[in-house]
Amino acid sequence: MRRRIEDLAAISLIWGGAGMTILFLVWMLWHILSNGLSHVSWEFISSAYTTVGEVSGIFSMIVSTLYMVVLSISIAAPIGIMTALYLTEYAKPGSKLVKVIRFCTESLAGIPSIIYGLFGMTFFVVTLGLGFSILSGALTLAILILPVIIRTTEEALIAVPQAYREASYGLGSSRIYTIWRVILPSAMPGIVTAVILSTGRIIGESAPVFLTAGMVTRIPESVLDSGRTLTVHLYKLTQELFTVNEWNQAYATATVLIFLVLAINLLTKLIASRFNKASY
Repeated sequence: MRRRIEDLAAISLIWGGAGMTILFLVWMLWHILSNGLSHVSWEFISSAYTTVGEVSGIFSMIVSTLYMVVLSISIAAPIGIMTALYLTEYAKPGSKLVKVIRFCTESLAGIPSIIYGLFGMTFFVVTLGLGFSILSGALTLAILILPVIIRTTEEALIAVPQAYREASYGLGSSRIYTIWRVILPSAMPGIVTAVILSTGRIIGESAPVFLTAGMVTRIPESVLDSGRTLTVHLYKLTQELFTVNEWNQAYATATVLIFLVLAINLLTKLIASRFNKASY
């Protein structure tokens, strides 16, 4: 009888934890969407930001956010995937170099994002002379998301059955061919997960971005121009919540952010699905 009560209590805790997670997520989404969806319009999305008048858009912030995501992922993903391939396919297990790389990635993952911003402002903005620009912000965020890409990709590569490698080598395939045609396609869902997690991190960061990319509200004409991402714009709006119109703008911007993250996640999964089908 006591054993049965303990089992019921454990099952209740497990289901309760899962239910609370879903409840918090649904509650937060409902709160944001119910307050912001009615203020999202085509004019709000496609017009420029202005502090004069009641109509103020976020188009330049959407463009800056997309620039930041594409550039950061383009820099960090190849480096992170190549590092994970080295750790799983080439490095000797337990070697000093592997331990050093893992220690570095774990240490980078634990550093607060504001420190990345301070480093980016000192090194990329001032020392390299890139100024407050999309490039400075993307380079800073690329370093910030590297641990996520390396660790998640490494776990995905380790999960590929060893029999796949042995079968490929048994057919006379080279190591590079095996990696490119067998291992990477099999690990693609995990690699996509790494990209999705990194994309969410890039969109959600504000401190490293406004310290390196600045807060200019116009559309950047090149990667060397300053720009304001949606998260930084939302942060600025929350500093100036004096009128109902500013509250509405903040909730509408948060709503667009949520839909943008969902759209990027969906697009990334569709691309991964096409890669998987093309590989087998």
